[in-house]
Amino acid sequence: MTASATPPAIPAAPQPPVTVRVFLQRVSSTPRGARLARHLALHQLHSWGVPHGTEASETAAVLVAELAANAVTHGLVPGRDFELRLVLEPGKLIVDVSDPRGECRPPRPGGKEGAGPGAEGGEGEGGRGLVLVAALADRWSVLDRVPVGKTVRAELDLPAR
Repeated sequence: MTASATPPAIPAAPQPPVTVRVFLQRVSSTPRGARLARHLALHQLHSWGVPHGTEASETAAVLVAELAANAVTHGLVPGRDFELRLVLEPGKLIVDVSDPRGECRPPRPGGKEGAGPGAEGGEGEGGRGLVLVAALADRWSVLDRVPVGKTVRAELDLPAR
């Protein structure tokens, strides 16, 4: 009888744990709902260890406020809410705001298409929201939402903790 030789186990190098945190909340498509989304985001970030008043917290607050205001203004479908999703990954925060109006899309990052009067990011009422998002976010994009609508995503690189 022969014994099978098993190679000795190689100890694995210690790896820091990867923790991804997700917060998801539907909010009424009203100005009050947009304010609530901002407050909920700040509270959630604080509970995740991104304290109130830090640069990351303040930047995230502006991103949520602008994206939520756009969802309320340009993504409104009566009786339908918008959705706030925060994802905290090591070194990065993702802010997604989804609304039910997929046909009403902002211009692509760095682009001008669709930026006419009344369009998101255009020269209509306000018109500075996506300029702020582009200036503050490290990356942003517009994604299709299944089954209907769109998601505007802003990503913020975070300092190592």
